[in-house]
Amino acid sequence: MTTEQEIIPENSVLGRWWQTEQGAVRCELCPRRCLIRPGKRGFCYIRAADETAGGIYLTSYGRSSGFCIDPIEKKPLNHFYPGSSVLTFGTAGCNLGCRYCQNWDISKARSWDRLAAKASPDQIVATAAAHQCKSIAFSYNDPIIFAEYAIDCARKAREQQIKTVAVTSAYISKAAREEFFSVMDAINVDLKSFREDFYQRLCLAHLQPILDNLIYIRQKTSAWLELTTLVIPGENDSLEELTELGRWVLNELGADTPLHLTAFHPDFKMTDHAPTSPAALKAAREELMALGLNYVYTGNIHDSVGSSTYCPNCKHRVIERDWYRLGESGLHHDRCIHCNHRIAGHFDQTLGDWGRRRLPIEMADA
Repeated sequence: MTTEQEIIPENSVLGRWWQTEQGAVRCELCPRRCLIRPGKRGFCYIRAADETAGGIYLTSYGRSSGFCIDPIEKKPLNHFYPGSSVLTFGTAGCNLGCRYCQNWDISKARSWDRLAAKASPDQIVATAAAHQCKSIAFSYNDPIIFAEYAIDCARKAREQQIKTVAVTSAYISKAAREEFFSVMDAINVDLKSFREDFYQRLCLAHLQPILDNLIYIRQKTSAWLELTTLVIPGENDSLEELTELGRWVLNELGADTPLHLTAFHPDFKMTDHAPTSPAALKAAREELMALGLNYVYTGNIHDSVGSSTYCPNCKHRVIERDWYRLGESGLHHDRCIHCNHRIAGHFDQTLGDWGRRRLPIEMADA
C-alpha cells in the first residue's frame, strides 16, 4: 500500500529489511509487506521508497513526537523495576489501522509537525542518564516501524547500563524480529483480541503473526514480557474470548506472564461504543486468575486491588498500587516476605518512588 508522492526528508536513513521488485521496493519489516513505488510511502507512512526505487528510507530517524519521563507502570509494566522512571518517546505513524486507537493523534499522524523534537541515540541515552532514568521506552506509537532508530538507541543504552522497553503490537516479520527483540530488556505486547475477525475488521491486520512472535519472545529471547488487552464492549469483552486468550497465555507463555486488562474509552473512529465497565473488567480479572494465571491486572480504572501484585503462593499483597503510586511493599528483593516465594520479574532491592509524575523533557534539559 502506498500514499501520495512526497520528497524524502533530508535526514532520513537507509533502512533494512527490503528488496527491489518490479521497479518498486518490497518492505520486509512487517507482515504487511508493502510494495512501495518510487517516491511514495508505505502503510505506516514513515517508511518510503526513494525516487529510483533503490531502497527504503526511514524518514523519522532521529525525530520524535516528544519526550517524557513516565512511571514504568504506565507502559504498563508491573514486574520490571516497579516504581522506577522511564524516558519515553515515539515518532509518528503505525503499521496497524486500529479504528479505536487511543493515541491516534500520533499513530495516525500524516504531518511532520508531529516530529518536532530531534535527538540522536547518543542524546537520548545521555538525557536518560542525566535524569537517572532506569530505562528508555519506545512507545506512543509502535516502535517496530522505526526499528532502526529504536535498535540503535537500545544498543547505546546497554553501553551505559540503561534498560530499554518496547511497547508494541508485535506485528513484525520473521526476518526482522530477531534483531529487534534481542536488544530489548522488556516488552509489553498489545494482544488486542483472540479473534482473527477482530484484527481484520478493526486493526487491518492478522492475529497469527502476533501469536507466533509472542512465542518467539518467550522461547528465544531474554526480554521480560507482559501483555495488555484493551477490553472493548461488544467487540472482545466476552468471557468466552477472554478465557480462551487466558488459556493460550497459560499454555504457551506460562502462568507467570503478567496480563493487563485495560478499560476502553471512546476515541478516534469508535466513539459510538460505551466505555468499559469497571465491574466487567474486575470480573474478567477474577475469571482469568481462576484459570491459573498468577498476575492479572486491571488498568485505566481506579482499582487498587486489581492493580496490586499478590504472591501466587500465600496470596499476600506484595506490591500495593494506587494508580501509578506504589504503597506498602511485601517484598525482599524479589521474594515474598511472608513465604519466601519468588515473584516473577526484575526488581531492585527496594521499590522505586517515582510515583505518578509525568515530566515532559527537552533534549537541552540533559
